[in-house]
Amino acid sequence: MSTGSGIAGVHPAIAGAVPVLRARDHRFFTGMAIAATLTVFAGFARTYYLRSAFGSPELTTLLHVHGALSTSWILLFLTQTSLVSARRTDLHRRLGVAGGALVVAVMVAGYLTAIAGARRGAAPQGAASPLAFLSVPIGTVLVFGILAGAGLYWRRRSETHKRLMLLATITILTPAIARVPRWFGPGGPPYTIGGTCLFVVACMAYDRAAHGRIHPAFLWGGLFLMLSLPLRFAVGNTDTWLPVARWLTE
Repeated sequence: MSTGSGIAGVHPAIAGAVPVLRARDHRFFTGMAIAATLTVFAGFARTYYLRSAFGSPELTTLLHVHGALSTSWILLFLTQTSLVSARRTDLHRRLGVAGGALVVAVMVAGYLTAIAGARRGAAPQGAASPLAFLSVPIGTVLVFGILAGAGLYWRRRSETHKRLMLLATITILTPAIARVPRWFGPGGPPYTIGGTCLFVVACMAYDRAAHGRIHPAFLWGGLFLMLSLPLRFAVGNTDTWLPVARWLTE
C-alpha cells in the first residue's frame, strides 16, 4: 500500500533518499574506476603504455598478452560502472558474461607471467631472491580470483556484487602502485602495501559516510585483501615456500 508518495510501503522520506544514495554510489564507483585506470596508466606508462617514448626494452609475447588482458579488465570495470550510472543494466549484464571469462584469462596470464619472471631471475630491488618474490604475484592472482569469483557468485545481489568487483580491481592495482614511486624515487613493500590499503580504506570510509555503516562486502573483503598484502611478502621468506617455488618454476 502506498503512503501517498515514494515507494509502496516505504516512508516517503526514506523513499526519497534512495535515488540520492544511488546517485552518490554511482559517482563513487565511477570515480574509483577512473582512479584505478589512472593508477594503472601511471604505474606502467614507462614500461608498457609509453614504452617507445621512454626507450624501454621490448616485451615478450607473454608480457604483451598479460598487459592487454589486465588493461581489458580495468577498462571493462570502468565501462561497467559507467553503464550502471547510465541505467543500462541490460548491457551491463551482457558484458558480465565476458567479464567471467576475462577473470580466468587474467588469472592464467598473471600466473604464467609470474612464473616466467621467476625463471629469468626478475625481482624488484630489495627482494631476497626471485623465488622468494614469486609469492607476491602468485598471491595477487589468488586474491584477485577469490574476490572476483565471489563477486560473480553474488552477481544478483548488486550491493555485494559491485563492492567485491571493486575490491578485485583494487587487488590488481598493487603491481602498478609498486611502480609509481619510480617517477619520484625508491618505493618498496611499505609503499606498495600502504598504497593498496589506501584504496580499500577509501571504500570503507565512503560506505560509513554515505550509508552509515560499512557493507559486509567492503568490511570482510577489504580486511581479507589488506591482511593478504603483508602475508604475500612474508610467505616468500619462509623455508616452506622456497621448495614450492622451485617446483613451480621447474
